[in-house]
Amino acid sequence: MFQPRSIKHCKLCGGAAVYAVPSDDNRERATCTVCATIHYENPINVVGTVPAWADQVLLCRRNIEPRHGFWTLPAGFLEMGESTAEGAVRETVEEAGAHIELQDLFTVLNVVRVGQLHLYYRARLLDTEFDPGPETIEARLFTEDQIPWEELAFRTVRETLKRYFEDRRQGRFGVHTADIG
Repeated sequence: MFQPRSIKHCKLCGGAAVYAVPSDDNRERATCTVCATIHYENPINVVGTVPAWADQVLLCRRNIEPRHGFWTLPAGFLEMGESTAEGAVRETVEEAGAHIELQDLFTVLNVVRVGQLHLYYRARLLDTEFDPGPETIEARLFTEDQIPWEELAFRTVRETLKRYFEDRRQGRFGVHTADIG
């Protein structure tokens, strides 16, 4: 089981934090040795889209690490104060400069080993004009047979694209969940 141990100091008073099982809990938590505040570490949410134009999907070539130069769907970390849908739209605009109509939630992927939850929505591209931001080298449309499968940045992207094209062939889209090792 993934157990982060990244909290060294209390976010409230700055005191040293130690990992211990609180009396009303069942797992170790970062606990302040000064003010006794318990700090919880929860999974990070990654949100994005599968932007489609006819039989093509939009991919972005990463201009940042990890996986610089590899292809990905437009996605990134959910920010405080936004819904998963709002975050997915924001990331699509920031990374690809794409104009989209957000559709249904498509994949929910647990990446337990790194403490992440990836949520991808389907999206309909409103045009094919892209203006990639600084995190993207280029944004480009691909048909299924053109996708650089060996150059995809993340397993969650591969899983989402695989399921997207399977659903597209069947003529109906569902919500898919999976655990990614």
